Amino acid sequence: MRDDRAALTRLLSTVRYEVIPTATVEDRVRESVPLDVTVTVTASPTKGLEPTLDLTERLAAAGYRVVPHIAARLIASETHLERIVARLVRAGVEDVFVPAGDADPPVGPYDAALPVLAALSERGNPFPRVGITGYPESHPSIEDDITIQSMWDKRRHATYIVSNLCFDPRVIARWAIRVRRRQVSLPWFLGLAGPVDRAKLVAVATKIGVGESTRFLTRHPSWFARLAVPGGYAPDGLLRNVTRALRSHDVSLTGLHVFTFNQLAETERWRQDLLARYR
Repeated sequence: MRDDRAALTRLLSTVRYEVIPTATVEDRVRESVPLDVTVTVTASPTKGLEPTLDLTERLAAAGYRVVPHIAARLIASETHLERIVARLVRAGVEDVFVPAGDADPPVGPYDAALPVLAALSERGNPFPRVGITGYPESHPSIEDDITIQSMWDKRRHATYIVSNLCFDPRVIARWAIRVRRRQVSLPWFLGLAGPVDRAKLVAVATKIGVGESTRFLTRHPSWFARLAVPGGYAPDGLLRNVTRALRSHDVSLTGLHVFTFNQLAETERWRQDLLARYR
């Protein structure tokens, strides 16, 4: 349908690419990512926030809109948070993403995202845009009702939601409708795994650390298995189906948050191919 094509074109034009701060990713971004695509930088529970902040500064200096992931459980103290804020403001960062993070135990006093979000509000909201995580599928350690309630609690401090990876369009649609019924009206970016080769994913997983790789694969085993099946996972199919599932509901998507696993050339080629097809 024409409306679906228009919606897909809009979403593909409002996109964020998530990258992992490795030694080669800066060059990959510069080679493959247009300056009008926002780049978000993850945080490692084993390496801390320093690689995230370093890469954010370099990409911002190169002219990109950069969104660092400020994982709450990696913030060592209130003073550390103040230093992080000052550093990012100096770099011209206007958008941060605040998840709880996977560090266990936390390295400091923050064990969840909400206290960090509240602390940023108390400091006068130094960043005009602040993102939080949504969970279409059950969180491995948090009840569904609590995750929805958490978004309600965070809504005063945040400006948008990014949904975590999910590969069932019906589950995503039901979650989005449920969030809106709970009067959480923040703009929503659909978390979408980009096109990635299984062997390349394994290589990236090795670089980011065995523990983190294990956590990711534990959370998303069905997706990893699909990579080995001919004609398996296709991000464009999931995107079309989510758009259709939400067509008759008053739930609109703001854009896409693409988990690239640093396969940036492949991801950008996929996006441009779809844009050419839908226009």
